[in-house]
Amino acid sequence: MKHSLPPAVCALLLVSFSIPAAVAGEIPSRPVSTYSIVARDAKTGELGVAVQSHWFSVGSVVPWAEAGVGAVATQSFVKAAYGPLGLQAMRDGKTPDEALRALLDDDPGREVRQVAFVDAEGRVAAHTGASCIPGAGHITGKGYAVQANLMLTDEVPGVMARAFEETVGPLAERMLAALQAAQRVGGDIRGKQSAALLVVRAEASDEPWSDRIVDLRIEDHPQPIEELARLLRLHRAYELMNDGDEAMADGEMQRAMAEYTAAEEMFPDNDEFVFWHAVTLVTNGRTNEALPLFARTFRMNPAWMLLVPRLVEKGHLPDTEGLTDRILAVGPK
Repeated sequence: MKHSLPPAVCALLLVSFSIPAAVAGEIPSRPVSTYSIVARDAKTGELGVAVQSHWFSVGSVVPWAEAGVGAVATQSFVKAAYGPLGLQAMRDGKTPDEALRALLDDDPGREVRQVAFVDAEGRVAAHTGASCIPGAGHITGKGYAVQANLMLTDEVPGVMARAFEETVGPLAERMLAALQAAQRVGGDIRGKQSAALLVVRAEASDEPWSDRIVDLRIEDHPQPIEELARLLRLHRAYELMNDGDEAMADGEMQRAMAEYTAAEEMFPDNDEFVFWHAVTLVTNGRTNEALPLFARTFRMNPAWMLLVPRLVEKGHLPDTEGLTDRILAVGPK
């Protein structure tokens, strides 16, 4: 997917922002004016990228990460190839600085690029081209780099760095705090539109589909960072539900109920959580405890009542005489 600027706009950019004429052919790539962070969690080894922009679907082009390898943010007049090529170079043993320098040396559009790398050892490298649109700049710290271009003020990289360093908790929440700090001092001069948050494991597994432990994107929203924060919290609630399922599989009923209850407390209006909590109770012979949860679910969304007989039919609820009627009886009449 590639978005091109009209020729007149390209010409205006060449004049207004002193973009080298030799790079004119590179201009029609995406002018993604953005603030982002790439980081490694020193405790867990997780790697990630978080980004916000006044540009549609920023998550489809800026953030790149691979478990056990590193993370890349490529922005400003984006050359998306910095993502996969940078990861490949780090996978092959190059340091972030070596990988970034090699790609920049081969890029005639380097002065309109803004790129940051972090690897699995926490080494970082960043580049802000001389022709990136002000306010533009980057800061590198221990295990992270923050970068921004076309910002309302020059404060953005500094406040992002401080927020990341001062926030405690998982990597995703710390990177989100950096985005929130950027927005508090004005963020993108044009406003807000999309955001993304990507976190991968410290080491690659034999199941690559499970190596992305957080992968959230807001494509188009009036408050993308607030929505990203909501989705991250919802993601954590679903993690609790999954932990509850694992506890049930291990026969740890008390721990499972604690996990389910914690998820429901985070999102009390989520009928999905309540329904499957009830189903788990029934399948473990605790129907009396399940009935109030079924009743609550059916009040929130009566369509769940249609699902109960289907679960019995396919063996996901016990086919005990009278059980289905007993469950449905607590629903709205």
